[in-house]
Amino acid sequence: MERTRWVFIGILVVVVLIIGVSLVVRAVTGGNTPDTELVLEKPKTITVRVLTALPIEPWVRSAADAYNASNPTLDGVPIKVEIIPMDGLTALGRWDRNDFGALEPGETMENLTEARKATLENFPTVWIPDSRYLVELANAAYKGRLGRDVFLTDGEYRARPIAISLFTWGIYESRADVLTKRFGEITWNAIHDAAVAKGGWPELGGDPAWGFFKLVVPNPNKNAGGLAAMVAAAGEYYGRTDISVADFTDPQFQTWLRELMGSVTDFSSASAYTAEDFALFGYSVGDGGQLLESDLLQNMQGILTRWADPLKIYYPKYVTWFEFPYTIWVGPETSALEKNAALQFQRFLLGEEQQKAALAYGLRPANPNVPLDATPESLFVKWKDRGVEMVVPRSDAMRNPDRDVLLALLRWFQLNVAK
Repeated sequence: MERTRWVFIGILVVVVLIIGVSLVVRAVTGGNTPDTELVLEKPKTITVRVLTALPIEPWVRSAADAYNASNPTLDGVPIKVEIIPMDGLTALGRWDRNDFGALEPGETMENLTEARKATLENFPTVWIPDSRYLVELANAAYKGRLGRDVFLTDGEYRARPIAISLFTWGIYESRADVLTKRFGEITWNAIHDAAVAKGGWPELGGDPAWGFFKLVVPNPNKNAGGLAAMVAAAGEYYGRTDISVADFTDPQFQTWLRELMGSVTDFSSASAYTAEDFALFGYSVGDGGQLLESDLLQNMQGILTRWADPLKIYYPKYVTWFEFPYTIWVGPETSALEKNAALQFQRFLLGEEQQKAALAYGLRPANPNVPLDATPESLFVKWKDRGVEMVVPRSDAMRNPDRDVLLALLRWFQLNVAK
């Protein structure tokens, strides 16, 4: 019993000595310990790299220029925002292939070589794709490989829409007048029937000089909008908002879709900026088609300047929304400072000043406090006489396609339509 007491007293003495030495060291070093978090040096600059979908890139770049010009800082460190334009489907492919170099299972920042660390210097901090479904697809791929989320749906770093746009019909007014007189309204079924009219425009009641109906949709290999247009067409064909792989592989639907897409002039020569091509080359590109509202509004002036026939906007029965979610990468490849600086830029984009600025790019604000007529520069005000609706008259929103539907649709397009 006596021996046990002395052993216990000895342990207490050792503990007291350790605590005493620790306190002396803290007093001498001013409270700093070898803890890496405490001695970590701050960077000279925090760089926020933002992969940005093409339709929203002009506004985001302008906002980034204004933000950088304000000399923003975080914890005393200057922040610089870099904008990297990239179509949503292209970015999704790069995430899927891990082209950006995210850590593999078993890798940690602590055990990386300096050469490997250097490969992460340009790793994206933020991704703004066209739609949330692209984020979900990328996250699912990483979660399957890493066992954790890299893009979040809740919490501080959750994906948040920063602006909104939707797909609308943009058709030259002379052609639209003929189509509405013949079919009653502009729909995918009406466009299909116009596309397969063997007698061309004369059969439809139009000018023989117009030739045959020519559809305009984005190239699905270059622009996420091309897939969105085909999904919307399928929705109208089946009369519902949820489309499956079985729907796309149905032979009757494939025949209908092939006839529809066959009326596109030339996918191979089309750029990713379809509405811009529409404005530049007019009737040679097409008579009308389903394009992003913001793209049509941004190019409306160019269309009116170059072509005598003005463009008219119509809203489809089945609406496809692009909400442009601001998505912060939450993995260890980016630092806590970079993530928090990304949040700071997100708040800047959602502020009323930048949301009002988005109106001049034909984008609907994500901030509910900003109406579409908030500024004289709003394209919704400027082009109201061209059919722009302040409140979208349709409420049937197409559901986002899953990965299997996306791959099936891309494969079908490459085998049957792409030239």
